[in-house]
Amino acid sequence: MEYPSELLSRAVEEIAKLPGIGKRTALKLALHLLKQPPEYTRELTEALSAFRREVRYCSRCHNISDTDTCEICADPARDHSLICVVEDVRDVLAIENTGQYRGVYHVLGGLISPMEGVGPEDIFLPQLVERVRKERPREIILALSPTVEGDTTGLYIYKKVKDTGIPVSTLARGVAFGEEIEFADEMTLARSLANRIPFENSLKF
Repeated sequence: MEYPSELLSRAVEEIAKLPGIGKRTALKLALHLLKQPPEYTRELTEALSAFRREVRYCSRCHNISDTDTCEICADPARDHSLICVVEDVRDVLAIENTGQYRGVYHVLGGLISPMEGVGPEDIFLPQLVERVRKERPREIILALSPTVEGDTTGLYIYKKVKDTGIPVSTLARGVAFGEEIEFADEMTLARSLANRIPFENSLKF
């Protein structure tokens, strides 16, 4: 597509690099920004720059945070003896939206995927094992997407902490195989949490 302006072309190219944004949508967004007051674009740019520059990851659970310890980990009202293991921040948001979980989290930042060259050391998995052995929670919930990568990661975690005797559970299969946690509806996700099963039982499926 030919653009009447090199500046517009550059803006579209950059916006189109965002996931799920095609060239047509990028053009629509660029033209929308052009119609807004200058301060709107300036505030958007400043917000994105500050986010990229200043955002931190919780030193305990690796959730996105503004401080060294995220609000969830710093909340004394949460049940710190219950650790819910998730793939990324979007899963934390999905589970929090159910309003049914009051424990804490551990964000792996990815899943084991040999096909993509992602091993245990490439995500926050060693930190999870160290945390479990140090904090000795009463239960570990594996809230990982029911995919091959999710099951592989869950099995690895189970084997690594099995000797501690700490119960490891996984979401009930109300979440269909192959479905991403972040896209599950809140009711299904809440029921899957409430009806979680021991991880070793899931190995029979």
